[in-house]
Amino acid sequence: MQVMTTPGESARADDMELLDRYWRAANYLSVGQIYLLDNPLLKEPLKSGHIKPRLLGHWGTTPGLNFIYAHLNRAIRASDLNVVYVCGPGHGGPGMVANTYLEGTYAEVYPDVTRDEEGLRKLFRQFSFPGGIPSHAAPETPGSIHEGGELGYALVHAYGAAFDNPDLIVACVVGDGEAETGPLTASWHSNKFLNPVHDGAVLPILHLNGYKIANPTVLGRLADDEIRSLFIGYGYEPLFDDRSLRSIISSPRMSGARITTASAIRIPASSISSPTRRPISSASTCRRMPTRCSGSPIIACAPMTAST
Repeated sequence: MQVMTTPGESARADDMELLDRYWRAANYLSVGQIYLLDNPLLKEPLKSGHIKPRLLGHWGTTPGLNFIYAHLNRAIRASDLNVVYVCGPGHGGPGMVANTYLEGTYAEVYPDVTRDEEGLRKLFRQFSFPGGIPSHAAPETPGSIHEGGELGYALVHAYGAAFDNPDLIVACVVGDGEAETGPLTASWHSNKFLNPVHDGAVLPILHLNGYKIANPTVLGRLADDEIRSLFIGYGYEPLFDDRSLRSIISSPRMSGARITTASAIRIPASSISSPTRRPISSASTCRRMPTRCSGSPIIACAPMTAST
């Protein structure tokens, strides 16, 4: 039986396929920065000399950061939005560098890191390497306003960017390890200071991959109902998304709906009856993405566990 599709459905399927390809390319650029010293296109079998002697940069958080970046770009293009991405998870730098390189921005700022095999070799070699760039979204990363790594300040930086910028949406990814720090815990209350008329919107995205640098996370072990109650108490409307990456890639719901919700929380001045009135609830997204979600389930004949 032949399945008929409308032109709109066909175009959307094509967009999702391109989005998936973009995401996978960003993942490759990210893992290459962490591991590869040479042989950037894997034109020959891997040898020990191709691998960096000292590895730094967390692969576990990176596919999720790239996934969010790709979907934010889709929402920006679809709705002509003004969005800033704040990357909170520590050692998430490979993802941010990969995306700016893939977009072409990195080569504009650093012309010697060209968009060819030699440029790719330089991009991989310089990451977290003597004389190169840090493993965080450091000031060297084009567009960076938050370094990450020094955990706890992502959300307060996001709110700071939104103040007095009424047309700005700040999508702030908070790692569940960073969420355990004192500064970040206090920062959830920054929504009490946001004026929905004169300020922009902040969309916190809690990146629940279940682990920090060496241990399970507290929030990663809570049930959805417990997290929902916690964030309602903070003044947010938590939206959960724990589907597989492939099912989300084939659906336009992920970022578009969340960004639309974030941009809709601003209200006209006429509706504010008192300068002391509490702001309305803000949207927040809780994204469960296990650290092993995009890798092989078996490596060297051994099954991968939740902590690998």
